[in-house]
Amino acid sequence: MVYNRSPGPADALRALGASVADTSAQLFASCDAIILMLADDAAVDAILARRESDFGARAQGRLIINMGTHSPEFSLALSNDIVAAGGSFVEAPVSGSRGPAESGELVAMLAGKANAIAQARALLGSMCSTTVVAGAVPTALAMKLAVNLYLIASVTALAEAAHLARLSDVNLDQFAEVIGSGALGSAVARAKLDKIRRDDFSPQAAIADVVKNARLVEGLAAKVRAQAPLLKESRMRFESVAAAGLGGLDMAAVYASYAPGTVPE
Repeated sequence: MVYNRSPGPADALRALGASVADTSAQLFASCDAIILMLADDAAVDAILARRESDFGARAQGRLIINMGTHSPEFSLALSNDIVAAGGSFVEAPVSGSRGPAESGELVAMLAGKANAIAQARALLGSMCSTTVVAGAVPTALAMKLAVNLYLIASVTALAEAAHLARLSDVNLDQFAEVIGSGALGSAVARAKLDKIRRDDFSPQAAIADVVKNARLVEGLAAKVRAQAPLLKESRMRFESVAAAGLGGLDMAAVYASYAPGTVPE
């Protein structure tokens, strides 16, 4: 059974045979495990009725698996509230965007009690090709944010390198071939270079979401006193692209911070 706060996206799942709940209350009444993938803290609180009298009934006796990206502080507090209400909680942020999600190749980072993680692993198998047990909450989200630092800085560097190549009259098809075939090749590098060379920035992971995640990474870095100069520069570039009205484009559109006006809206 699925539920979406706006009805449109659920139609495709209904066509595939899923039961679609009309309300979040119907979802909780029908299911003993709930997988959340929501935009932000407020959306999670709203779905769980966390600030309302219904929260206890929604949490009690249920396994709540949260696959969204949040601050470690939020996740730890959420876990404590769910456990106090008689439920079980597993942190399950993922590495991967739309393509890996559709092909069942997400990498999930799990944190929580061992028995809850065992249940979660069985439920996530159709979406995730790999699950890594990180430890206690909120270790999985700390891991996710560290992974995001690497991803954000890497895509920024890739855009910068493509900008240099283009201005140097390098054939971008050949440039992409060298990157993709060598030691630096990865699914992300190949996908983002393909978008840059074709000027196709339809979103897999949108600029606006990257900005949100970059700020979460910076918050964790400040808390643990980690140096993150590459993240800071990258975040400012993504913010500049979002401020230009391009926040809905794929993160490869950070290229526009190097070559304004070259990325189609």
